[in-house]
This record gives sequence, C-alpha cells and structure tokens, in this order.
Amino acid sequence: MYKWLLAWRYLRTRYLALASIISVMLGVATLIVVNSVMAGFASKLRDRLRGLLADIIIEHRSDSGFFGVEEKVRRIYEILGDRVEAVSPAIETFGILQFRYPGSYEVISRPVFVVGVEPVSRARVGQFAQYLYTPENRQHPADCFRVRGAIAERFRYEMELLQRQQEWLNSGPYRTIRPQDRMSNGDISSRKPRDNDDSLPPPPLPPELPPELRDPAGIILGYSIATYRKPDAHLSDSEKDVFLLHPGDRVTLMLLTAFDLPGHDGSNGTPRPVEDTFAVTDLFKSEMSEYDARLVFIHLRDMQRLRGMINRAKTLYIKLRSYDRDAAEAVRLLSSSDAFPPHSFVVQTWEQRQGSLLAAIAIERGILNVLLFLIIAVAGFGILAIFYTIVVEKTRDIGILKALGASHGGVLGLFLGYGLFLGLVGAGLGTALGVTITTYINEIEKIIARLTGQEVFNRSVYYFDQIPTDMRPEMVLLVNAGALVIAVLASVYPALRAALLHPARAVRWE
Repeated sequence: MYKWLLAWRYLRTRYLALASIISVMLGVATLIVVNSVMAGFASKLRDRLRGLLADIIIEHRSDSGFFGVEEKVRRIYEILGDRVEAVSPAIETFGILQFRYPGSYEVISRPVFVVGVEPVSRARVGQFAQYLYTPENRQHPADCFRVRGAIAERFRYEMELLQRQQEWLNSGPYRTIRPQDRMSNGDISSRKPRDNDDSLPPPPLPPELPPELRDPAGIILGYSIATYRKPDAHLSDSEKDVFLLHPGDRVTLMLLTAFDLPGHDGSNGTPRPVEDTFAVTDLFKSEMSEYDARLVFIHLRDMQRLRGMINRAKTLYIKLRSYDRDAAEAVRLLSSSDAFPPHSFVVQTWEQRQGSLLAAIAIERGILNVLLFLIIAVAGFGILAIFYTIVVEKTRDIGILKALGASHGGVLGLFLGYGLFLGLVGAGLGTALGVTITTYINEIEKIIARLTGQEVFNRSVYYFDQIPTDMRPEMVLLVNAGALVIAVLASVYPALRAALLHPARAVRWE
C-alpha cells in the first residue's frame, strides 16, 4: 500500500515531473488529432469517390463506345442476377466551356470533363442527386436538366434576340471593299453605298428549328466553374463565393465527335469539333474541389446527338446490393462473359479504378503515425532522465525505506507506479486536449485564419471545403495504451537502480 501512497505523493510534490506529463500530453493529443484528420480525409474521400462513380465500372476502350445500350444492360442483369440494384450508362469526354462574364463582353473559356448521364439511373447508382445544389432537383433528379418556367422564357428571349441581330446584319447588300471607297469622317454622311455588279449576297440564315427542338437543353456545372472565392474573404464569412453563372444563363459547349464513327457527310472517322448552346439548370457541389472545378453534366441523349453516338455509350456504372460480399465475384463474372470481352472492355471496382490515390493516402497515414509516435518516445526518454534524477536525489530516502523493511520489489513497484501515474495523467490530459481540438478543429482554423489572414487549410489545394475528421474510440484507446507502455518502460531502469541500492550505503549517501 505504501508504494501507491508514495508514488501519489511524488506526483503531487515533484514539479520536475510536470515536464514529462506535458510531453506525454502533447504526444497523445497530436496523435489523436492527426489520426482523426487522416482517417476523416480517407473516409470522406472514399465516400465521395464511390458516390461520384459506382460499385462496378465497365468502360469501353474505344472513344466511340459500344452499340446497343439496352442490350448490354440486359446482359448485366442476366449475368449478375439479384446482385444488381441499378445500372446507368454514360458517355465521358473532354470539352471546352465558354460563357460571357456578367456585365461585359469578355468570353471565358474553361477546359472541362463532360459527362452525359441519365439522371434517374445515375442517382440510383451513386450520389449524383445528393450533390446537386438546388433542393428541388435533389428531390426530383429526373427534372434536373429540364429548363422550366421563367428560365426557359429568358433563354428563348435571348435566342430570339440573337436571331433578330443576325437578320439585321444580313439585311443589307455586301460588296467587295475597294481603294476608292476610302473616305474621311466628313464624307461619311455624303457617301451612299453603290449597287454594283460586285455586290455579294448576304450569308444564309441558320435553319429554323422545329417547335419541339426550340426548348433549350440543360446543363449542370461544377460549383467551382460557376463561382469564384473572394480574395479577401474569411472562412467565417457567410458569403465567400461570387457567382459567375446562375440558372438560366447561356453557355456554349464544344466537343469532338467520336473518333471511330463516320460523319454524317460521308467523311471518315476523323473527329470534328461540334458545339451547342445550353442553359444552366443547376450546379454540382461534391465538396471535392478537383471535381467541382472540372465536371460538367448534360443529358445522355444530348451527348449522343452531339458526338454522333446514337444508341451508344462508353461506360456502364453498376450498383450492387452488397458491395463487400459481391464485388469480387461480380468483376470475375463480367470479365469472363462474352458480352464484355477483355480486349474491348475494362471491368473494375471503384477501389481498383482509384487504387493509386487510396494507396497513397494509406502510406502517408502509416508514415505519419510512425513519425508522430516518436514524439511519445521522446517523452519516454524524458521520463527516464527525470526518474534517474529523482532516484539520485532520493537515495537516502530509499535507504531509510529499505532499513524499515521495504523489499526490492516494493521499491521497484514504487517507481514503476510513479511512471504509471505520470503516463495516466499525461495520457488523460492529452486525450481531453486531442478530443477538444478534433471536435472544434474547423472553428479553430477559422480563428487562426482571421487572426493571421492566411488559410491553414487551403481549399484550392485540398479536396474538401472543410477539414474532415473521423475520431474512432479504438484509435484513442490504442494511442493511450501506447503512451502508458512507453511511460512504464521508461521507468524500468531508474526503478531497478533504486531497488538494487544497499540500505547502509544509501543511508550514508551525501
């Protein structure tokens, strides 16, 4: 009993041990915070990637894709049976998006990754609907590309205005400009256009569209494409982003036709640039900056029309009823099927498709754990040095204890218990500090950003809009157990030295 009483007394009176407690506390808190942030980053990244993709991805190796979308979907259900929950076809390609800066004639061009989707089926295989900015479209994804109400009227008005401008430009005769046509400013009012033989006919007007095709096609833009962050905005500001585009704004999308398909004019399969005008119907915000800055969604039928891929698709996304149980078997069955031969199709899980990114995060997390655990190891050496100093200072007290009948094991237990107390107090304080920082890490970052004027978590570098965290109880227990083990092990050598002291020599110690 005396061992624990003396250990507790040493803990309260020896302020030199406070340095060891602080070292253990900071080490435990750092490990908890870093592990929580890394686990949150990995967990949120996995959720976002899986939501953007699907459980299984079947991709055609050719840019022109495959013919017979409905037949391929039917074969998937035949091969996998009840394992399949939903299938969604898609066409993906690169393009150029152009729009005018509000209030000016400046044209902004941005490279984008264009995805043609069927909104209902895409919402079933992933989290497409959850990432839409407008609540109405999140609830009813089937209407997310539909241009409705005032937006459609505004778009038709702008298109009619452009048509009238074109008619006005083409209303007068055109002729070749000759040197004698030069005039001074004073001659402009007196000169009249001549009607000579060299006049050219005006260019033809664009063909009139049938009524069913006059309604504009809808487009969904990545959130970072349609907005930009204010340069002087702080994270605590309610309105940090400025919208360049709003629902109903007109944009132009330029693509290339499919590489391997012949053109409508009888040409070979050389790709040709095509463009079309779309009306913005919604924004796509996945909170992953890299994807929000380059993803553009249009309806699959519009993509097929633009690229000349009628009844064709390039990718099939599959949602399984149980990913953990059926993913490996589904990939094996699909890869071995004659419907998806390996020379034409690539069959992968979403983890295989993003394997390099997920592996890099796992490696970084492991390296950080090793490096940060060295902090607690350094605290252990501090405990060893402080304990050794205490043993030297308390040599006469140890001799008196032994003279009064304390055994070697009793003295050994005294200092091991002292080390355990130091570890418990340091780990407890570190856990409280680490949990507090992890819980309020985004609020702390906002305060630091406002005080320093610099973002600690740069949104243009990292994927997410906020610092993600995932604090798990087993991780906290493991960190605390490691800290206690190091604290006790660091106490072994000083405790052995104290236990092996001779009572008479220890009492005579000066």
